[in-house]
Amino acid sequence: MAEIESKIPSLNERLSDADALPRDIRGYHRRTKHAPTRYALGPAFLDWTSQPSPFRRFDRAPLIELPLRDREDTAPFPGPAPRPAPLDRAALGLFLELGFGISAWKSYEGSTWALRNNPSSGNLHPTEVYLLANAADGLGESAALYHYAQEVHALERRAVFEKPDVLPEGGFVLGLSSIPWRESWKYGERAFRYCQLDVGHAIGAAAQAAAALGWRAHLLSEPGDAEIATLLGLDRPDAAHRREEEHPDALLWIATDMNALPAIDFSCPARAPRRWMGVANRLSEDHDGWPLVDLAARLCVKSRTPTSAPFSRVAPKAALPFPAPDIGRVVRGRRSAQRMDGVARLSQEDFCAMLTATLPGAEPCLAPFSQPPRINLLLFVHRVDGVEPGLYLLQRDAEATARLREMSALALLWTPIEIGPLKLFRLRRGSVEREASMNACRQAIAGKGCFSVAMIADFDRTLQEDGGFGYRRLHWEAGTIGQALYLWASARGLSGTGIGCFFDDEIHAMLGLSPEQYAFQDVYHFTVGAALEDPRMLTLPAYPEEMRERT
Repeated sequence: MAEIESKIPSLNERLSDADALPRDIRGYHRRTKHAPTRYALGPAFLDWTSQPSPFRRFDRAPLIELPLRDREDTAPFPGPAPRPAPLDRAALGLFLELGFGISAWKSYEGSTWALRNNPSSGNLHPTEVYLLANAADGLGESAALYHYAQEVHALERRAVFEKPDVLPEGGFVLGLSSIPWRESWKYGERAFRYCQLDVGHAIGAAAQAAAALGWRAHLLSEPGDAEIATLLGLDRPDAAHRREEEHPDALLWIATDMNALPAIDFSCPARAPRRWMGVANRLSEDHDGWPLVDLAARLCVKSRTPTSAPFSRVAPKAALPFPAPDIGRVVRGRRSAQRMDGVARLSQEDFCAMLTATLPGAEPCLAPFSQPPRINLLLFVHRVDGVEPGLYLLQRDAEATARLREMSALALLWTPIEIGPLKLFRLRRGSVEREASMNACRQAIAGKGCFSVAMIADFDRTLQEDGGFGYRRLHWEAGTIGQALYLWASARGLSGTGIGCFFDDEIHAMLGLSPEQYAFQDVYHFTVGAALEDPRMLTLPAYPEEMRERT
């Protein structure tokens, strides 16, 4: 007995191991998993006095008001518009509003909050948006860096160059960054995951907004974090207050002439003389530090990578089985459902169209990615006409699907089914409503829709390819898939919602995967169905009427 006891770690040793910070991003992912018996570490309660402001502003930065065009017709969903719009202040106003603007204000029992066209975990919006553009009509005679202020639908001029051109012709650069404090205030250690999912949603939102103008979004894979931080001014002392720092995320080239992606040397604008303006506002008076979130960002730093040949794929176009709505109406009408009715059904044609829009390279949302897909979709089908209820796998990457099947220790069916361009495998027959809800942290919404999704990442392979940055890449891809589902649900008159709370290893067990393996990992959930509206909520207009008088 004494010999056995000597091999059992003491309570202090076990607590020490639990408190030790991970050494790599796999350790972060493991530590921030939810399980039926425990949740990832978060705040014991929400300190409403320290809730971060959802709006970043730069005090004393010159403001360029943008025209509000929310009553104009746009191209039929999903686009693109037949002819590219010229790059000017009016076009940028529509692009930024559709991509990142406010869609409505909600009010309940004295509290009022903004909804945006780009969704966010908990409506906390860690993602900030920057624009680097040459001189353009209505912007100025010099190239400049701007920050988008959603609250007032305006551009804050952050820096001005001494010359009119610092970029190639035919487009502009969109910069995305994250303020982790906005998420960690509510979600604690799991916040880094949610920040990266939100970047993915923002990429999809930008791609859809670009399509409305006949433009095209390209996610740039070469720039490193340090390069992005210098370009956007995120490494400057006036860019943020302590504990409210912005982490560089992504740069996108928004092509306004539909030509091929040009070669862009960002060292030129980064070194070019420019005059900085504005000082970041303070988002919170008080902060609770979350060292693990800061550590995760350091474990995922991206270095500059050489230009590589883009992944070659021919993406099928989703056939619209219903009258094409206006892009603007789809984007502005998108909402995150809080409850589903458990009754509405989806036609097989609608189901096929929604999932086709999530395939690698699908226009417009998935088209910005130039790297191979690393996410397959585990589908919980509940109420889809012509598709038997059950558990399915949607193949987005054949090689990963084959490995997943080989690794499974369960006697799953793996019955191949083709619906249009979709390659599905039926894994289990019969109702999976209970499993969907239980494994989404017991949230009924996952089982009461038409179908729900668990996004299964080719985890170890991606980290081996890209190092720690691969973790961010996986979440970006998953978030963009979620954005495509949001938009297609909205177009069909339904609703969707992203689910960031799920029991990671319980989903792996459904696939017959050991909790010790990290070849595949669940990174995001989503559900689509008919929302039950809360009649107590008051919906208010996104912007004051006088904004429509801007020209």
